[in-house]
Amino acid sequence: MPQTLPHTSWTPDSVPDQSGRVVVVTGANSGIGYVTARELARRGAHVVLACRSHERGRAAVERLRSEVPGARTELRMLDLADLESIRGFAEGWSHDRLDLLVNNAGVAMVPFSRTADGFESQFGTNHLGTFALTGLLMPHLLAAADPRVVTVSSEGQRFARFDMTNLNAEHRYRALFTYLQSKRANLYFATELQRRADAAGLRLRSMAVAPGLTLSNVLTGGANSTRGRAYGILTRLLLRTAFRPTPEGAKTSLYASTVPSLPGGSYVVPDGPFQLRGEPVLRSRERAIQDSATAHQLWALSEDLTGVHYSFPANRRTGSRPS
Repeated sequence: MPQTLPHTSWTPDSVPDQSGRVVVVTGANSGIGYVTARELARRGAHVVLACRSHERGRAAVERLRSEVPGARTELRMLDLADLESIRGFAEGWSHDRLDLLVNNAGVAMVPFSRTADGFESQFGTNHLGTFALTGLLMPHLLAAADPRVVTVSSEGQRFARFDMTNLNAEHRYRALFTYLQSKRANLYFATELQRRADAAGLRLRSMAVAPGLTLSNVLTGGANSTRGRAYGILTRLLLRTAFRPTPEGAKTSLYASTVPSLPGGSYVVPDGPFQLRGEPVLRSRERAIQDSATAHQLWALSEDLTGVHYSFPANRRTGSRPS
């Protein structure tokens, strides 16, 4: 059962002061990512908007600065579907630390395609890109006093049939099932990252969130923008009638990013039926959270595919490193 959080109604106005924090939000040019970046900046954080498109990213920065005068923001280019871009982003990091990484960017139910590195686009972007980025930024996260990583999964991950032999569309491709599988991978990643941080005795806290049904352009933008007029009309109608406003969907990301007492390994979801809408709650009874064996196997595969190997300092209490 979900664990109800102390607040019966939690809003972006509940976010505590964020002054002094350096933050990266991926996919921050629109949707949940933009709202997350804006509200963190409103509370005083220095927010890096990590975006694939310079034009859309620049427009988002200008909009944010108009909505939050005096906001400390900057734009940096990042394409999670390209390991070279991810490495360039990490190598170009110029701040002395990174306090918070919000892994928000992703694609959803797109036609079959491959990333620049040959991965199926949903698995490659949503999971492998997130895995590589977090690993390459880890030294900067560990330079912070109280670092956090928040990874956006989906309420739909509960329905994924996680097939380790078909993660990269080796055998067949079905857009919906591949998307749900990539979102399950996000939850596996977030929980396994916390296990490894705990084993190393680190202060790092890794959280996962599900936003619920939320208005965004993930179903209509990017690769989905070429799916034809009928798809566009039907999808926009569905978004208007069934999906809640974007700020509501950003609540779980903002909660996981800012609530001081939230324990590492938390999975924050809406409290309504099927996690589709409602106020943030913690949920621990998810198959992916308990399935450490699959998470460990996925981690090893992800290191092999991306070439990114996490380096944690030895646990001072035991002298050992997480395996």
